[in-house]
Amino acid sequence: MNQNLFASFNIPVILGIPMVTLVILFPVMLLMPSNNLINNRLYSLQQWLIQLTLKQMMITHTTKGRTWSLMLLTLITFIALNNLLGLTPYAFTPTTQLSMNLGMAIPLWTATVLVGLRFKTKSSLAHLLPQGTPTPLIPILIIIETISLFIQPVALAVRLTANITAGHLLMHLLGSTSLTLLSIYLSSSLVTIIVIILLITLELGVALIQAYVFTLLVSLYLHNNT
Repeated sequence: MNQNLFASFNIPVILGIPMVTLVILFPVMLLMPSNNLINNRLYSLQQWLIQLTLKQMMITHTTKGRTWSLMLLTLITFIALNNLLGLTPYAFTPTTQLSMNLGMAIPLWTATVLVGLRFKTKSSLAHLLPQGTPTPLIPILIIIETISLFIQPVALAVRLTANITAGHLLMHLLGSTSLTLLSIYLSSSLVTIIVIILLITLELGVALIQAYVFTLLVSLYLHNNT
């Protein structure tokens, strides 16, 4: 157990070389295509989950929006696998880094806004000023709506970072508590271990839900601009 509460969020380094790229690419190895004539159960489950996810995200999109289906599917798979990777012992979670989440959120948000300005210019600009606004309030509302528009990618990244980081910190604290109680009160430590197991189960759900929420919000921004 690490003595430093935030040691698990440090980027792993070997011989002075950051290993974050290898850590990020590692989950991709878990999704190797099947070359068999008959798919096994794991590959069939993977295909079923892909189809279910695409159906849920693309049901409200137009034909133009559905061209983003491969990108959105890759995004939710990438985030989910990296979140789950962080729940394994002695693992580094890339999605706890705000810089990485901003690196995903800002380009995706920018792309959706540019698509809206290209194909729905009037509708995109109309969102900056609600209909029926009194004339004296027009400059103020335009400024407020512009700020709220530019804060969307920051909210995306901060939401993902905060939720994943909070879960890891809570598990770290409970783990340290259980080790301390183990040498003092055996019965109390058993209760703490049960709580940790329940928390890990909750974190498994949070890891998948946060990946879905991140991708769903990107899909919503895309839907509003196509």
